[in-house]
This record gives sequence, structure tokens and C-alpha cells, in this order.
Amino acid sequence: MKLRDILLKERNAILDGWYKLILGTYPIESRVFLAKKNDAAANPVGHVIAVSIEGILQELLSGMDTKRMASLLDDIIRVRAVQDCCPSEAISLILLLKQALRDAARGHLKGEQLVSELLAFEDEVDRLTLLSFDIFMKCREDIFDLKVNELRRSTFLIAKRLNHEKEQTQQKNKIQEVV
Repeated sequence: MKLRDILLKERNAILDGWYKLILGTYPIESRVFLAKKNDAAANPVGHVIAVSIEGILQELLSGMDTKRMASLLDDIIRVRAVQDCCPSEAISLILLLKQALRDAARGHLKGEQLVSELLAFEDEVDRLTLLSFDIFMKCREDIFDLKVNELRRSTFLIAKRLNHEKEQTQQKNKIQEVV
């Protein structure tokens, strides 16, 4: 049996294991909430994670369409980019897939062929990790740009208000000079 066949057979176990490993990266109080992943309205973060990892695994197993994969990664990494974590923590969830794969396939990995197939599959996960880092950095750049633009806008509004108040004060002074 080929590794992809084993992984397809163990797909649900891989997804459950991966999701639990991802939950482990969150504080304990968040884990209970995030565990309820089925309700997109009540738990959008958990839902995005669940849908994204399912799509990522499906793309890996079916030959990986790069644009679709980038979109799936963007969804899950964008969530992590707005959270208060460093880049390594944010993209570690992709690396956790390796552990979930090994855990689910452990009983099936007999023979050097399957082990070499697993290593090749893990190389694909490594490439996803690098792509995830690029996406994370782009998201952080976007957040930084938003903050800079907001700072500029608020600075402009403050300067405009101060100039308006200055003009009013000057007009009052002129009126008082005339009187």
C-alpha cells in the first residue's frame, strides 16, 4: 500500500490529531472555546482553522494546486498574524502536521519504501512552512501599514483641529484689537 493511500484512509485521524495539536498552542482558557469548531458564527477562529487544515491536507494528498494552497494557508495564517505571537509560533501549526501524520500512519509504516514516501511528504510540508512564513510576514506588513495609515490620519486630524483652533484664536484676537 502506498503512503497516500494510507493517509487517505487515516484522513480523519490526521485531521483530528492536527487540530488537537494546534489547540495545544493556545492558552488553556482558549482551547475549550476553540474545540467547538463546527459553528462558524459562534467560533469563527476554530472554524477557519478546521476548514483550512482540511483543505490543506486535501491539497497535499491530491497533488497541491499552488494557488488554492496559498489561499488556504492565507486563511489560517492571517488568523495567527493578528494574534499576539511571534512568527515561529504562528507558523508552527503547519509543522504540527508532520506529527499528526506520523501518529496516524505509525502502525502502517513498515518497510523502507513507506518511510521514504513519508520523508518526501514531509518535505512538502516543509515547503508549506516556508510559504506560510511568507504569508505571515505579508500579513504583518499589512497590519503595520494599517497602523501607520491610522496614525497618519489621526495626526492629520489633530493638526487640522489645532490649526482650526489657532485660526479661531487669531480671529478672536483681531476682533478684540478692533474693539
